[in-house]
Amino acid sequence: MSGAPKAPARPLAEMRVLDLATFIAAPFCGTLLAEFGADVIKVELPGAGDSARTLGDQEQGVSLLWLQEARNKRALTCDLRVPAGQQIIRELVAAGYDIVLENFRPGTLERWNLGYQDLAQVNPRVILVRVSGYGQTGPARHKPGFGRIAHAFGGLTYLAGYPDRPPVNPGSATIADYVAGLFAAFGVMVAREYRARTGRGQQIDVALYEAIFRILDSLAITYSVKGTVRERVGTITPLAAPHNHYPTADEKWIAIACTNDRLFTRLARVMGCPELSTDPRFADARSRVEHREELDTLVSAWTARHPLRKLVQLLDEAEIPCSPIYSIADIFQDPQYRARQTLLEVVHPLLGPLQMPTVIPRLSDSPGAVEWLGPALGEHTEQVLREVLGYTPARIAALRAEGVI
Repeated sequence: MSGAPKAPARPLAEMRVLDLATFIAAPFCGTLLAEFGADVIKVELPGAGDSARTLGDQEQGVSLLWLQEARNKRALTCDLRVPAGQQIIRELVAAGYDIVLENFRPGTLERWNLGYQDLAQVNPRVILVRVSGYGQTGPARHKPGFGRIAHAFGGLTYLAGYPDRPPVNPGSATIADYVAGLFAAFGVMVAREYRARTGRGQQIDVALYEAIFRILDSLAITYSVKGTVRERVGTITPLAAPHNHYPTADEKWIAIACTNDRLFTRLARVMGCPELSTDPRFADARSRVEHREELDTLVSAWTARHPLRKLVQLLDEAEIPCSPIYSIADIFQDPQYRARQTLLEVVHPLLGPLQMPTVIPRLSDSPGAVEWLGPALGEHTEQVLREVLGYTPARIAALRAEGVI
């Protein structure tokens, strides 16, 4: 958990970021940038810290989520609600920390004299990334929002589950946070390119619900043209069949995806029923969708006669897309994950070796890296104030005594 400067080889080594945000969405943007070399200063309330420090599973008093999602960041405590704390932020922006991340309700930074206009006065190149539940505009802009709320408002939850049952949580309540963080990081790179050409900074407005809405494939355009409301369909896809989850002889599950006639012909051969590919019910994609239940019954009867490993072998040999439906325990045993080191091992001084998702995407010449895990609260406060802003030990001590840091 060292705060040493990053190696110059990192592609974003010249980027300076202030992460004023909490929880996951905007902070995840900062984590992605930090993994590729950006100097990201995580700003937290003295004595309390980011709520992510207490979110999820804990081990020996340490949040595992925090260790993963605050990796490569330097930790600074600073009370943004008081003038002295606000002055520290403005000085850091003036000193070149010109990408600022926040996810407070719209108007909060302005009340703290840290809105875009305030920051642009000290550094016109500032890029302010604003992540919120509903965005900075519109009648819902002041409403609080979390991932689960964004899934509901953005249209994802309505699609999750079976048609005769209530909507379910689509796997994880934080999908919207991570997707919004990705869009925010992309926005930073676009804004930096624009700034390189014009010298001007700008605001980036990311709404959690819009991040979810954007990834729902053809849902909106289909409704606009046909008036079709897509309903919950359980494990199938409305576009192709057989394209489902199927039982195995050893009481596991396998996912199979046949999206065209060529793949279905291969599957019919592997099943020992080549005649299915010429059966009028299944001979083309539209017919297979219309007779989905009959087809899924046949495929399920076949998969249920074989153990999972044998099914994967047969389908792989025929080049039919398939996968075991993995738990995290299965993932830890998979040779593909091991070969690509998708699970990265990092040593924590208290907890020892930990495994977590590696840095993606993988760049051939300028890869990212995890250099340290989520830092202790305020771990780098004195370092930042002393080295970046030139504060004296006496001034730092006074700020600490006043509760500003």
